[in-house]
Amino acid sequence: MSSESWSELAHAQAGMVSQGQLTELGVSRSFVRNQLRARRWAQRTSSVFSTTTGPLSRSQCLWRAVLHAGPTAMIGGLTAAELHGLKNWSRDDITVLVDDELSFDPIEGVDFVRSRRPLASMRSMRDLPLCRLEPAILLFAGYVPSRRTAHGVVAASVQQRLTTPDRLNNWLARMTPLRRAPEFRTLLRDISGGAHSLSEIDLRRACERFGLTTPRGQRSRRDRRGRRRWTDAEWDLPDGCVLVLEVDGGYHDEVRQAAADRSRHRKLVTRRRIIVSCSSYELRHEPESVMEDLIALGVPRTR
Repeated sequence: MSSESWSELAHAQAGMVSQGQLTELGVSRSFVRNQLRARRWAQRTSSVFSTTTGPLSRSQCLWRAVLHAGPTAMIGGLTAAELHGLKNWSRDDITVLVDDELSFDPIEGVDFVRSRRPLASMRSMRDLPLCRLEPAILLFAGYVPSRRTAHGVVAASVQQRLTTPDRLNNWLARMTPLRRAPEFRTLLRDISGGAHSLSEIDLRRACERFGLTTPRGQRSRRDRRGRRRWTDAEWDLPDGCVLVLEVDGGYHDEVRQAAADRSRHRKLVTRRRIIVSCSSYELRHEPESVMEDLIALGVPRTR
């Protein structure tokens, strides 16, 4: 046994090692017991040890979860999406994708998702066993109870430029069958047409339904301080003015965020630029009211 071999492995895994790894490296169980008795190590699950003591970091919790589940397991779902860079969709619980044949004890704060799909083909080339972004997003979206959440996370992954509709469509084909796949293909066609968020897609559909012209989305503007801002939707009105509609999502309900949005809107208003707002909930569930207001403000109708 080489102390460098297990210590190098532990260093690469945020100080976490499994009993199976130690056995492969020739580390005896008596050596492990001595480390535990001396309180240099700590046992974190029935088969995983940390070579440090004290509270576990987030990185250590991730390693504990995948090491506990076995060599084919990997981080998946929104946990994987967050590690790939997805913002505003984080969850406290860790999601781990596991082979359907594996058997192990549960861990508090870890959601083990069993799958018969070929997990190896979905794995990202990183030290931490991690699912690729596209299959992680699609598996989560396919089976989360809320359809709104499912569509929202798919749209967000494209909106935040972490992936593309083409890559997601390619994975949809590879993951057949997948629940909600037809809906996702429709959603991705809408996104490919220029709408990058779910609210933009809802707005386009509402305009088509009520006969309003399609707005320009994500237009660059300079506010009175010279800062570049991006508006959600704009229409050129017949009187020469510009009407801007800002769509507030769920996170805009926070007091600080709402105050920042109002300040931002004021700085974009001019004598020829009118700014109004609505919530994503209204646009999704009460589009009639929003469309009536837009018509009253002069948004042109389609011929």
